[in-house]
Amino acid sequence: MSKKLLITGASGFLGWYLCQIARKEYSIYGTYLSHQIEIPGTKTLKVDLTDENQLKQVFQDIQPTAVIHTAALSQPNFCQTHPQESYKINVIASKNIAELCAGASISCIFTSTDLVFDGKNAPYKETDPVNPVNTYGEQKVMAEEEMLKCYPMTAVCRMPLMFGAATPTAKSFIQGFIETLQQRKELNLFTDEFRTPVSALTAAQGILLVLDKQINGSIHLGGRERISRYEFGKLMVKIFQLANGKIKPGRQQDVKMAAPRPSDVSLDSSVAFELGYSPFSVKEELEMSVSPFPREMQH
Repeated sequence: MSKKLLITGASGFLGWYLCQIARKEYSIYGTYLSHQIEIPGTKTLKVDLTDENQLKQVFQDIQPTAVIHTAALSQPNFCQTHPQESYKINVIASKNIAELCAGASISCIFTSTDLVFDGKNAPYKETDPVNPVNTYGEQKVMAEEEMLKCYPMTAVCRMPLMFGAATPTAKSFIQGFIETLQQRKELNLFTDEFRTPVSALTAAQGILLVLDKQINGSIHLGGRERISRYEFGKLMVKIFQLANGKIKPGRQQDVKMAAPRPSDVSLDSSVAFELGYSPFSVKEELEMSVSPFPREMQH
């Protein structure tokens, strides 16, 4: 295969799914930092993306035809308390990757977040002004701006809340939910936090569609439905048959977190839908999370 795809953050949740489904069309090279991983059909490389020389060397050695940059420190609470450490990977490394892609004139895709918005005017279109309320959101906005400034051909994929079956080195938020409920403990979920979630499998297919269509600028890859954390949890209990688990409704303002959270960052993804991006309903996306690959070809 002459098409070489470099995926940063292959040991991360979304990165792993991308490696799984992109290998049909590309020779895949995946980077990791601390979580060594073997992925069938992927050459994995230990790379510190914050080290500019290492990054340049990787581009020189692989000479990729496209790059999907998913690596990040993405826990909002961690970014809030470790702003300098997260800035290095979330902003500086992202800018350096865009510069290297610009220098080679190759496709560059960056995974951003719905948390670039303040949650007051959902659903959000690509053209709506950003106004993050926490450090993670701020860093993603800076990365978007820096990357597009030095390489306008960059595609900025704003991703929603993602879930799915755990990978060898990463989990999504639902694994913690399931564990809590299986232990018959109470799970507190917000009734006043709304997102447009999708499975990681669907998200990865959306990103590869953006790459295939050679889109540039911002594009939203949210799900079809706006749903609260609480309603999502209730749906999950039904699908995973966690009848013994108890979900308790709560409110954002009653829980102290390091990073402030916006209340509704639902994405309007109609631009992507028109391109052929086709998420299932939240219920179906959750059902796919039980065994994610058999229905893959339906997309």
